[in-house]
Formats: sequence, C-alpha cells, structure tokens
Amino acid sequence: MQKMITILGPTASGKTPLAAGLAVVVGGEIISADSRQVYRRMDIGTGKDLADYGGVPYHLIDISEPGTKYNLFQYQQDFYSAYTDIVGRGAVPILCGGTGLYIEAVLKGYQLSYVPQNPELRQRLEGKSLDELTQMLNELKAKNGSNMHNTTDVDTAQRAIRAIEIEEANLKTPYPRTSVPPIDSLIIGVCIDRELRRQKITRRLKARLDEGMVDEVRSLLDSGIPADNLIYYGLEYKYVTEYLIGKLTYDEMFQRLEIAIHQFAKRQMTWFRGMERRGFTIHWIDATLPMEEKIQSILQMRSQVKDLITPDNS
Repeated sequence: MQKMITILGPTASGKTPLAAGLAVVVGGEIISADSRQVYRRMDIGTGKDLADYGGVPYHLIDISEPGTKYNLFQYQQDFYSAYTDIVGRGAVPILCGGTGLYIEAVLKGYQLSYVPQNPELRQRLEGKSLDELTQMLNELKAKNGSNMHNTTDVDTAQRAIRAIEIEEANLKTPYPRTSVPPIDSLIIGVCIDRELRRQKITRRLKARLDEGMVDEVRSLLDSGIPADNLIYYGLEYKYVTEYLIGKLTYDEMFQRLEIAIHQFAKRQMTWFRGMERRGFTIHWIDATLPMEEKIQSILQMRSQVKDLITPDNS
C-alpha cells in the first residue's frame, strides 16, 4: 500500500496549507521538499510560513546553517531518515514542496554519489556567464543521459558551476553511489491559473518586503555571511543582496525579483510536466477549490488507490 502522499505545485499555489490540513485528517507529518527552507534564519525570503503548519510536525526545515551549500545528496539521505522514522511510528509521511529535483530524486530513488569540489574546474569556469554555463551543463547532461539539474534549481552562476562539477564527476569518475529504494506515493499537484498565480506572487512579494525581508538579508550579511554565498541561493536572496551591496536600486530589485519569481514558477511547472513524461502520475487539483473540498478529493483518490491494491502487494 502506498505509504506516502506527495503534494507539489508551483510557488504561491497554496501547497503548505493543504498539506497541513490533510495531515490533521490522516495523522500525517510533513517532509519539506524545498531546497532553501533547509537553512536557518532564512525565513521570510524562503516563505517558510511556519504558522501554516499549526501543530503538525514537520521535517527538513531549519537543518542547515546559512552560507553553507546543502545539496541533493544530503537531502536524499535526510529525507530517507525522516521517512523511515515517520512510517516506523505509524504516521503518514506527506512530502510537500516545489523543488522538483528533490521530489523526483526521492520518489524514483536516484543513485547519487557525494562529489567533492573541483578547484581546477571552478577556476576554469570563473567569469563565465550563466548562459555559457547553462550551455555547458546541457551538453554534459546529454552525454550523461541525465535528468538532474533542471534550470528550476540552476538559476545562478555558482549553482550552475556546482551542477557542472557533479555532471563532470559522474561522467569521468565512478564515485560510490547511494542505494535507496524508490518510494511509492500518491502524487497530488496543485494547479493554479497563470494569471492568478502572477497576482499572488506579486502580492506575496510585497507582503514579504513589508514583513522585513530586507532586514532579514541584512542581518545575514551582518553576521558575516559573504554576499556571494547569499547570491548563490538565488531569487529573494540574490536580488535583495544585490540591492544591499549597492548593485541595484530598490525599484530595480523589486522589478527584477518579481520577474525572476514568475519565471521560476513557470520552470517549476515545466519540471512537473516533465515528471509526467517520465512516468509519474500526478493528480491535479484546482488551487481555488475550498480547502475542505481539496482534502476530500485527496482522501477519495487515496481510498481508490487502496482499493486497487491486493493484500499480496500491500
């Protein structure tokens, strides 16, 4: 029987409140699938919205220090530890987030290896533009037959260099690979109209700025985290940092960040559609439905899946 429920969707689609509401009904605990919410003290910019969880236990949030570079290999290990713990206690794991690469890696059981940094490669790539790096990455992916490192998560030069580092290592060096099983999961996609999504993104960006997002980034810089390390995280941390170090005006920061988030949401949907082409079944539900209706729809899907599974393979 499927033990896990996955809730995915683009930014601003309302995934977290839905996951929390569902968790209350089914006795669930949430495993975050967000590549930036792992960092402590990066709250407003990553949209943790911890109040949305109510009393529902959550995992893989606030587990790494800002300025470090948490990666897919670490995520897969941490996910599996959380998953086995939750299942072992008889609770229902609910994977929730918008980082498609993280979601696919754990559902499919990607075989991954820890790839150390390559200083020579990094020096060689230093100064290249994101477009140049992306082209190099795409060529390496074609050689490797790799589905990893979609542009959803490679949106800064530093991230692209790290992705190239990993793809080159996988091409040349047989590093020991992890062996984790794929996870059978009912996958729910939260579908939101593009124009409504754009409106919500803009409103949410304004609200986060009002809530003190600039002060949050300033505090991280003041704590000694280099600007380049924050820029590495992309989106809010990239553009707000560039504003604080004088590269952008406030208006330029807002306009460029707003565009970048819209583009990010579009790339997220491209990844999820790619998952469907790669064999995943995603059950899409309308983000605008009342919460109770969305939860009942998921419960009905879950019941139908159970009915199709015989005792021999449950």
